[in-house]
Amino acid sequence: MSILGNDLILTIALFVLVVLSVLGVAWGLFYPRLSKNFKRDKRFEAISMSRVQVGDKRSRANNLDRRKDIEANLRKIEEQQKKGSKKKSSLKARLKQAGLTLTVRQFWTYSVISGVVTMLISMIGGMSMLTSIGLGFAGFLGLPHFWIARKRKKRMAKFTAEFPNAVDVIVRGIKTGLPLGDCLIIAASETAEPVKSEFQQVIDEQAMGLPLNKVLPRLHERVPIAETNFFAIVISIQIEAGGSLSEALGNLSRVLRSRAQMKQKINAMSMEAKASAAIIAAMPFIIAFMTYLTQPDYIMIMFTEPMGNMLLAVTLAWMGVGVLMMRNMISFEI
Repeated sequence: MSILGNDLILTIALFVLVVLSVLGVAWGLFYPRLSKNFKRDKRFEAISMSRVQVGDKRSRANNLDRRKDIEANLRKIEEQQKKGSKKKSSLKARLKQAGLTLTVRQFWTYSVISGVVTMLISMIGGMSMLTSIGLGFAGFLGLPHFWIARKRKKRMAKFTAEFPNAVDVIVRGIKTGLPLGDCLIIAASETAEPVKSEFQQVIDEQAMGLPLNKVLPRLHERVPIAETNFFAIVISIQIEAGGSLSEALGNLSRVLRSRAQMKQKINAMSMEAKASAAIIAAMPFIIAFMTYLTQPDYIMIMFTEPMGNMLLAVTLAWMGVGVLMMRNMISFEI
């Protein structure tokens, strides 16, 4: 009897524990939903979530609208650059890009003088009339354009080296709260040539009433390099679409300096090839000069006889082709 009593007690105790456990789990699961504050908490949660979703939707819409504005501005800038591409290749534009104050008429006058002087010097040196005319033609077209190309290349190199400093000046001015126009004035006063004169022209054109997004493309026309194109695009987009101008120009400054470092590395790596190309191109002229000093009659046939003139012209043409090929092989654009 005692054994049956103990089993009954254990069974009842186990049943009571199971019932209490079930009631505890049910209480923990269903009490929050049965409480008075459950509906209020759910309503507050729904309101807060709706505000977050509305804010996210508005942010996505604003980003999409700004992206569309940027794309439209980029297409507009690209169309303007295509329209102005013909002006960049004109002689007048190249004279401005070289920093020269010559007019087109003065340039052609000096070209004619150069051609006549070259032809007279060759005739006085004892060369034939055909050779003298050929050298005069080269002095008329070749030498002046070569001189402009050299001046233009040097000026673009100086501008590229100094331009990141001007962008840094503008960034510091904008971060201190100055307007963009005043920052351009400071950059024009604190930078070196040719950036100083180009920025001063931008300020003068802006003072005449032209908007900045119309003035900066003219800067790219006068200085047709990638750096000024980047600068004009960044400023135009920020004016039209908004955003942090100091951050955008700061990123542009870092990109410009990285490009300059990359160009220096490329120049250092290709210096050996350039030296080899220069030596190879100069060897025929050095050998001809040494032959003239030792055996003048032997080399002068190339200048006095018609067949020699023809061979000399063909040789120079093939040498020019070879020089251009070597130049293209060792030239890198970034």
